[in-house]
Amino acid sequence: MAKRGPFKYFKTSPEIIRLAVMLYIRFRLSLRNVEDLLHERGVEVSHKTIRYWWHRFGSMFASTIRKRRIEGMKSSRWRWHLDEMFVKINGERHYLWRVVDHEGEVLESFVTRSRD
Repeated sequence: MAKRGPFKYFKTSPEIIRLAVMLYIRFRLSLRNVEDLLHERGVEVSHKTIRYWWHRFGSMFASTIRKRRIEGMKSSRWRWHLDEMFVKINGERHYLWRVVDHEGEVLESFVTRSRD
């Protein structure tokens, strides 16, 4: 038996539904802001409809994004490692760590004072 599509009984195209939900989630806009942005592009949708779409399709979109991200990380050669060490500065012991990617670029570093 064929699996029914999630957008089957909706009058609005799946692309517009996906755009509205992604605008709401990705850019942290309010429902009314998303409604205004779609209105500027000629799509008449209520903010209540966008909220309904978010509740209905948000988890589905999130799972597909997660799957793509995991697949991309597995196929990528992008690697990073963590350097960490203790350093004495003016007689005080500090804990230093930094995240370095495979090209040697420092992604993030942090220094904390250790408690003795």
